Amino acid sequence: MSINTLLITPPFTQLNTAYPATAYIKGFLNSKNVKATQMDLSIELFTAVFTKEFIDAIFKQADLLGNKDLPLVYNQREEYINKVDTVMQYLRVQEVTAAYQIVHKDFLPHGHRRIKLNKDLSTEFGKLGILDKAKHIATLFVEELGDFINANVDEFFSFTRYAEQLGRTASSFDQIDEFLEYETTLIEDEMLYILEEQIKQDTYDLVCFTIPFPGNLFSALRCAQFIKKAYPKLKVAFGGGYCNTELRRLSDPRIFDFVDFITLDDGEGPLLKITEFLDHKIGEEQLERTYICKNNDVVYADKQPNTIFHHKNLPAPSYIGLPTAKYLSFLDVMNPMHRMWSDGKWNKLTISHGCYWKQCSFCDVTLDYIGNYQNTTAEDLVNKIEQIISETGVTGFHFVDEAAPPKMLRALANTLIERKVYITWWTNIRFEKTFTPELCALLSKSGCIAVTGGLEVASDRLLAKMKKGVDIAQVARVTKAFSNENIMVHAYLMFGFPTETAQETIDSLEVVRQLFQHNCIQSAFWHQFACTSHSPVGKNPDDFQIKIIGPKFEGFAENDLYHEDPTGAAHHLYSQGLNIALNNYLNYKGFEIPLEDYFDFKVPKKTLKSDLIASSLEV
Repeated sequence: MSINTLLITPPFTQLNTAYPATAYIKGFLNSKNVKATQMDLSIELFTAVFTKEFIDAIFKQADLLGNKDLPLVYNQREEYINKVDTVMQYLRVQEVTAAYQIVHKDFLPHGHRRIKLNKDLSTEFGKLGILDKAKHIATLFVEELGDFINANVDEFFSFTRYAEQLGRTASSFDQIDEFLEYETTLIEDEMLYILEEQIKQDTYDLVCFTIPFPGNLFSALRCAQFIKKAYPKLKVAFGGGYCNTELRRLSDPRIFDFVDFITLDDGEGPLLKITEFLDHKIGEEQLERTYICKNNDVVYADKQPNTIFHHKNLPAPSYIGLPTAKYLSFLDVMNPMHRMWSDGKWNKLTISHGCYWKQCSFCDVTLDYIGNYQNTTAEDLVNKIEQIISETGVTGFHFVDEAAPPKMLRALANTLIERKVYITWWTNIRFEKTFTPELCALLSKSGCIAVTGGLEVASDRLLAKMKKGVDIAQVARVTKAFSNENIMVHAYLMFGFPTETAQETIDSLEVVRQLFQHNCIQSAFWHQFACTSHSPVGKNPDDFQIKIIGPKFEGFAENDLYHEDPTGAAHHLYSQGLNIALNNYLNYKGFEIPLEDYFDFKVPKKTLKSDLIASSLEV
C-alpha cells in the first residue's frame, strides 16, 4: 500500500500567485514515490465567492439577516451581481478591449471606494496606461463587495486572511474552540463544499494543511472539523509557518479533536515519516518533529537524530495541479513595490534555506527557518527554474529568501545569462557593501527588477543594537547602486525599537526623507516593532531594557509578546505622522515640509545634517 496525500493551502493567502508550501512538499513526496495531490483552496474559494450566483446569494443573506451596512453597495446590488463575472475575468486576464469598457465612467457602480477616486483619473494614476486604470477600478469594485460581505454576512472575511483576529496571539485555545461550535457562515459552507468535491475525487489517506499565517488557522480548523465528522477515517496533519513559530510549546490537547499530527519546521522529513507510519512501516516512536495526542496528553514525537534532507538535495517544487489561470492581479495602491505582492504572477522559489546573517536581535534567529542556513548551486537553481517554467508557463520569480546571499546571486545571474534563461525576478536582501555597482549591473542584466531589504530604524546607534551589520552611509551607497541600474528598492522601516527616543524617531524619518529625495529608495513601509518570543529581544528583555507584560501562555500559541519600554518614546503616537510623511515621499512630494508638521503633538526638531545622504554618496 502507498499512502495517498492531499496537500491544501487554506483560505486566504495571496490572490495573484500560489503560496509555495504545497508545491515544495508535492515535489518532495513525489520524489519519494508518495502520491500527492495539491489544492489551493484559497484561490478556489475566492473565485467561487466572486461570481454572479454567489454574490446574489450574499445580498439575499444580508436581506435575511436584516443587514444593510454600506448602502451605496446595497442599493446598486443588481449592478454588482451582473458585472462581477466581467470584472473577475478582467483581473485574471487584463484584456485591453475589456479595459476600455471598465474605465468608462458609468460602466461599474460607484460604491464607497470608487467615489473617492478623483473624477479625472489621470491625477491619481499619472501616466499609467488604460490596463492599469481598469485594473484599479476593477480592484475597487471587488473590494467594495468584500467590504459588504465583511460588514453584513461574515465578519471574518478578508481578501488575504480569514478570522485572523482569532489566530493572532491565541495563547489559549478557548476562543477558537468556542467559535468552532458556532454555525458555519455562507463563506465557510462554500469552502467545505469545494473541499468535499476534491475529497470525492480520489481515495485519500492523509490531508495536510499548510498554515502560513494566523489568518489561515481558523479556516484550516473548520476544514479539519468537517473532515473528522464526514470522513472519520481520513487522517489530518497541520504544518507551516504558523505552527513553526507559534505552537512550539503546545500542551492543550483540544486541537487534536480536529487533527492527528502537527509538524514543526521543514515539513519534508516529518511528513515522510507520517506516511510511513500510516503505511505501518514504522512505529510512532520513529516520528520526527511531530505532535500527537496520547491518552489526552500532547506528546512531541521526535526521534533523534532527525533525518536531514539538505536544501541542495531537494527536488524542484512542483506546481502541477495548481490553477494558474485562476490567479488574479489586484492594483489597490499606487506604491510601486506593493504592486509586486498583489499584481502579476510569480513563481516562488528559495535560493538558500535560512539566513546567512542570522544575528538581528528582533528576528526569530533561534528558529530553524532562520537559523539553519543551507545553500545549493547556481546550476541546480537554474535547473529548477526551467522545470517550474515548463509547469506554469510563468517566467516571473519571487525568490522568497530571508536574505538572499550576494555570492549566490552573482552565481545565479551569471548562470542565467550563460544559459540564456530569461526571467524577471526580485528578492529580499541585506543592504551590505558586497552589492557593488558592478554586481548590481550584473543582477539587472540577469532580470532583477526589484529588491526589498530592512533599513529598520535609520539610526546608527539602534542599527548596532539590532546587530544589523550595516550603517546608514552603507545603506545609502548600496541602495543607490541598485537604483542606478533601474532596480526598484523597497525599504522595511521600523519604529519603536526598545529604548528608541523621540529624537531618534524624527532623525530616522529625516534619513528616509533624504533617501527618497536622492532616489536611493522608491518604496518603503513602516512597521511598529513587535517583540516575539523566539528573538534575542524576547528571550533576553533585560538586555534591551524592556519588560514583558504578557500574554500569559495558556497551552496553545506563543509568539507575539506585549512589552513596556520605560526608557523609550511613546512609540504608538508616531505611526500616523510617519505614514503621512512616507506617503508624500512615495509620491515625490513634501520633501520641503518641516518634519514636525507631520505630527499633531510636539516632537523634537531633527539633529541630522540636510546633506547626510548626499555626503555618504560622495565617498
